[in-house]
Amino acid sequence: MKKLVAALFAAGVAIAPAQTREGSEWPTYGADLANTRYRPLDQINASNFSQLELAWSFKTDNLGSRPEYKLEGTPLMVKGVLYATAGTRRSVVALDAATGELLWAHGEHEGARGAAAPRQLSGRGVAYWTDGSTERILYVTPGYRLIALDAHTGTPVPSFGDHGAVDLKLNDDQNIFPDLTTGEIGLQSAPVVAGNTVIIGASFREGMTPRSMRNNKGYVRGFDARTGKRLWIFHTIPQKGEFGYDMWLKGSAEYTGNTGVWTQISVDEKLGLVYLPVESPTGDYYGGHRPGNDLFGESLVCVDLKTGERKWHFQLVHHPLWDMDISSAPILADIQVDGRTVQAVALPSKQGFLYVFDRVTGKPVWPIEEKPAPKGDVPGEWYSPTQPYPTRPAAYARNGVSIDDLIDFTPALRDEARTLIAKYKIGPVFTPPVESKIGGPLATLTLGTASGGTNWPGGSYDPETHTAYLYACNACLTPIGLVRPPKEMSDMDFVAGTAGQEVRMRTGPGENAGADSAAARTAAPAGRGGGGGGGGGYGGLSVHGLPLIKPPYATISAINLDRGDIVWQIAHGETPDAIRNNPALKGLKIPRTGQSGYNIGTLVTKSLVIAGDSLITTQPSGARGAMLRAYDKKTGKEVGAVLMPAPQSGSPMTYMVNGKQYIVVAVSGGPYSGEYRAYRLPDEQ
Repeated sequence: MKKLVAALFAAGVAIAPAQTREGSEWPTYGADLANTRYRPLDQINASNFSQLELAWSFKTDNLGSRPEYKLEGTPLMVKGVLYATAGTRRSVVALDAATGELLWAHGEHEGARGAAAPRQLSGRGVAYWTDGSTERILYVTPGYRLIALDAHTGTPVPSFGDHGAVDLKLNDDQNIFPDLTTGEIGLQSAPVVAGNTVIIGASFREGMTPRSMRNNKGYVRGFDARTGKRLWIFHTIPQKGEFGYDMWLKGSAEYTGNTGVWTQISVDEKLGLVYLPVESPTGDYYGGHRPGNDLFGESLVCVDLKTGERKWHFQLVHHPLWDMDISSAPILADIQVDGRTVQAVALPSKQGFLYVFDRVTGKPVWPIEEKPAPKGDVPGEWYSPTQPYPTRPAAYARNGVSIDDLIDFTPALRDEARTLIAKYKIGPVFTPPVESKIGGPLATLTLGTASGGTNWPGGSYDPETHTAYLYACNACLTPIGLVRPPKEMSDMDFVAGTAGQEVRMRTGPGENAGADSAAARTAAPAGRGGGGGGGGGYGGLSVHGLPLIKPPYATISAINLDRGDIVWQIAHGETPDAIRNNPALKGLKIPRTGQSGYNIGTLVTKSLVIAGDSLITTQPSGARGAMLRAYDKKTGKEVGAVLMPAPQSGSPMTYMVNGKQYIVVAVSGGPYSGEYRAYRLPDEQ
């Protein structure tokens, strides 16, 4: 691998950190290992948020081979220095937290291995480690290598792994196929460091497109932060003789893959416990080749920090068929329930349920009931007879499709929507995919699946009020239709259509009805996260250019974890231009609809909840752009907003340096390439 270390302005010179105060840094991706995304700072508040001005910005265009239009990073801030991933080759940069000045940059040229990576571009962040004297920055490259850098210079640490790098495709208790260069496995999330252990998950190709039912497995490993030596491994698909292996029937644990941990991991260092949010097994929408409950697919798994040994688990979805990956970081919270203190872990989800457990025992804080689940009729599929349904809190986002969810601006539009969906199947959460047929049903219409609810940005949590704040896409419609492939594809059983792609799953010789694959294309949405408020395609499922699903298209909900109650819920984001200016709505007063999207994360401070828009729109002032919005965390009332040139694409963070509070957020999308923007209050006149 060719290595590039660029712009080493600080090489050989210790960075002189700006003055900070305790509790004002942001030392890990989610602010802390509990992933609260909370800082008790109050210099920026309701009275002055709208006065924020741009302190500095950092464009990422020259870090990589082309401009980055999907900058999803959240920086760290330690000792006055900001550390972030940036650019299409996933470089790491160190910036002065007060001025944005580039202190150093590091990049890797991975050639064919990087080009073949399933998760490319800038990634979501880095990890920081120190033993009190040595300081390191750790990150995972697109080609799935763990790199350790000197935090002061950006140079690789020679004593870590092989000259600063650990090849994560090796020593993984499996042979990565077809080879180490093109083998499908990677990671876009930030590593997690707890004590002297670096914890690394795995992710696969985005967009529900496995080439085969056989894929590499997404095991989780712990590494020594000093040496890079592997300390432990947890098999997310159990090996023969391990707990859970018998929940993969017909030996399907041997060849099934995926089931990785691609989002952020949480750790309770005092308890010595790690919380792993595990994704779906290979085949997001068809599992006939993997009969059984498929443990640990779509499970929250608690393991020992030192050994990786499983302590407890809870499977949120049995035999996953809906791409309800556990996409959010678990939130660790100490709460009061019925007069007793509970060390809890709260898990937001795509399906709009907030699952809350005792994080020591794994016992649900409020009952989670196994109830009969709808059964499908796709040939060869295996269906779980029951699914878990939380009793509290109530679902904070839509997770099924009913007539009541359809567009309702006027009765006529609702009637057209009813006619439009006549050839589709609808139903509550866990309504299974259907075999797509020309005469109908074309697909199952779903909400709270691929792009619904809370996705990878996760939620935030206020430890003072015991309140979780959760953004959710409330109208991200995903039609799921399964189609038998053409006869020439004799080793395929089904093609699953979604996100405008055909997902081929190699399941061995089988029946071949030769159905027209146009049905799959009809059933597929035009863009991931479609169906709500102009935040994506509608898959042809729109009424006069309006989303099939009614507003609000996106929400932020405040949930009190002591009681399990939704305290408030608001539509997040101004009404998109495509809806406000639609001729079918002329003369109607349209309430604020919110904006659909699945990449919005929240930040909570002493008094505010902060989140940016997912779209560029014309604001009531007449200006065009995306707003960074602040809400009163007690009431949900919007108390301020700042215009940005592009939508929020990475979750915001905050810190204090030199007596000033800063808010930094990544923006990108449309014609605007990636940029980190830092806001602060004006200097006193």
